[in-house]
Amino acid sequence: MASIEILIEGGKATPGPPLGPALGPLGVNIKDVVDRLNKLTGDYAGIEIPVKITVTEGGEVEIEVGTPPTPALIKKALGIEKAKPETDSTAGAGYVGELSLEEVKEIAKKKRGEMLAKTLKSAVKEVIGTCVSMRVKVEGKDPKEILREIESGRYDGVIE
Repeated sequence: MASIEILIEGGKATPGPPLGPALGPLGVNIKDVVDRLNKLTGDYAGIEIPVKITVTEGGEVEIEVGTPPTPALIKKALGIEKAKPETDSTAGAGYVGELSLEEVKEIAKKKRGEMLAKTLKSAVKEVIGTCVSMRVKVEGKDPKEILREIESGRYDGVIE
């Protein structure tokens, strides 16, 4: 059994380097593996995703697709490539953009399996914590303010 761990851009795996040369010696159909990878990762176009490819003794190929890092998911939701605050933006001076609580919740759901959070509410708070460091507003407010409101129970109906 052999395993390869690699970062690929969602939906854009190719038989070329680094994937092809790593798979070639394992005797698998590289085109089939690439096609499966692109199908599994297509939802993450433009984002690098961790992938683990395992080839069993019988030649069966198993693919495990990880979740992109939280900042990458936030940038995708915002439609930006870099988290550099604009000084004159519609999101407000010093902020890179704004997410709705629903968008934050969707990111938390995607990341939940890799987080230490025991509840969706805790996972949402973790994502909002990343919004603090990335300078992203949530519901038009500073993310620290939203965290306080979540703690007070104001958004319990929306999150759970």
